[in-house]
Amino acid sequence: MDLEKLQVMKDARGFIAALDQSGGSSAKTLSAYGIAPESYSTEDEMFDLIHEMRKRVFTSSVFNNNRIVGAILFYKTMMGQVEDEFTADYLWNKKHIVSFLKVDKGLEEEANGVKLMKEIPDLDEQLAEANAKNVFGTKMRSVIYSANEEGIAAIVDQQFAFAKRICDAGLVPIIEPEVDINAADKAECETILKQKIEEKLATWNENDLIMFKFTIPTEANKYLSLYDNKAVVKIVALSGGYDLDTACDLLSKNENMIASFSRALLGGLTAQQSQEEFDSTLDATIEKIYQASI
Repeated sequence: MDLEKLQVMKDARGFIAALDQSGGSSAKTLSAYGIAPESYSTEDEMFDLIHEMRKRVFTSSVFNNNRIVGAILFYKTMMGQVEDEFTADYLWNKKHIVSFLKVDKGLEEEANGVKLMKEIPDLDEQLAEANAKNVFGTKMRSVIYSANEEGIAAIVDQQFAFAKRICDAGLVPIIEPEVDINAADKAECETILKQKIEEKLATWNENDLIMFKFTIPTEANKYLSLYDNKAVVKIVALSGGYDLDTACDLLSKNENMIASFSRALLGGLTAQQSQEEFDSTLDATIEKIYQASI
């Protein structure tokens, strides 16, 4: 493990940019960016356009380690290049920003009020490639829709089982058990989720470093005490469908919880903008998210 990158994740001020949209969400992301579906005809062309969008974000002068500490990448983004370097190397060497790889394959059908992750048959290969590309950690997402104890326990069991394999490969996993912001019993979901995580942490090896990515909780600082476990490097927040202003307002009420926003980060950016317009829009969004994170 790169101790300098670990120090950045533990102590640097800033947030994590989530730029890991995958096959299921890429078309929607491109449409919001001003690129219509008729502009491409194959999945490869779609991902090329997504990579160009991400490169424009990464290479913007306002995307730097003054306010951003990490970036979550999709596999094809990790395998792609920015200014003749693999993406993670570019981000670290030029921007001093730490990279994470999204490793999950999407979600199963809903059962017991949750969606578990699909199996990840190529996890070992992904982890080997992440190490080869100097990536620091991973991210994997499940979703909770209702306060079903059996379902939430299954999510936590699955996340920690994968996390152990990721730790054994020398990487730091971000465990992301998203609670749907529209869940009628959202606060109860969060109470059960925290309890199940605490049960896991009670027997977890503190040398197996982990991170958590949560929906911004209904009760401010709900997850703050998880830092009492030495294995927990950082707790981050997803925007979860909240608009940027709402997400930042809610996040600002939580201590030592930083943003890891995706849709909220890219809002307002279009392919048609001049570089000056693009940078100005991105700068304003980054500043808003940064202030909420610190």
